[in-house]
Amino acid sequence: MLRALIWDVDGTVAETEAQGHRLAFNSAFEAWGLPWRWSVAQYGEWLHVSGGRERLLAYMDSVADAPRSATEREALARRLHRLKNELYADLVARGGIPARPGVHRLMHECRQAGVALAVATTTSRVNVEALFRSLFGADWRAGFAAVVCAEDAPVKKPDPQAYLLALQHLGLRADEALALEDSPNGLQAALAAGVRTVITRSAYFGDADFSGAALACDDLDTPQSITLDTLRRALGA
Repeated sequence: MLRALIWDVDGTVAETEAQGHRLAFNSAFEAWGLPWRWSVAQYGEWLHVSGGRERLLAYMDSVADAPRSATEREALARRLHRLKNELYADLVARGGIPARPGVHRLMHECRQAGVALAVATTTSRVNVEALFRSLFGADWRAGFAAVVCAEDAPVKKPDPQAYLLALQHLGLRADEALALEDSPNGLQAALAAGVRTVITRSAYFGDADFSGAALACDDLDTPQSITLDTLRRALGA
């Protein structure tokens, strides 16, 4: 029996990357007087690194004007990431990032049917809180049985830590849950935890290889509406 849907956040619940996190990173770079700027295409190239702080550290390894020592780079990455999160929270608070098609509908269907909702993400808790408050209201947390963020599961996807912890909080076996993801790293993380996965292709991963997914769609409304019954039939649940 399908008892829970476990949602990734960035790219899955909302298209947060290009017009959200990327813009906030660039504003943080500018605020610190750094010449770095990520175009839409360049940012997409760095999304293979899960986690914003980790992405910054990987980027610093590739540029000549980053601090030389690992200690200095780590300190700068933490400061930039903290500021970037503040800027991102301000952006989403202004309603600049809507939910992807079908997200509200499917979540409502699950709640009506008694299927629990959970989150397993490698983004920071402040980012999740800012986005979900904007999308689902101030009391959004009451609608989710478990919320696992980067602070809870510091080993980033494709490692399964976030999913294993979400299952632990839910008190469920892997075969009682279904994951919704948009990226290859997310798919690998869910499958490594034994959780069957539905892919909703996001802007940055539209052409990625999603072998192993139980179902893949452009979004939850395209090419047809993905309903709870659709998921149950597709997964034999």
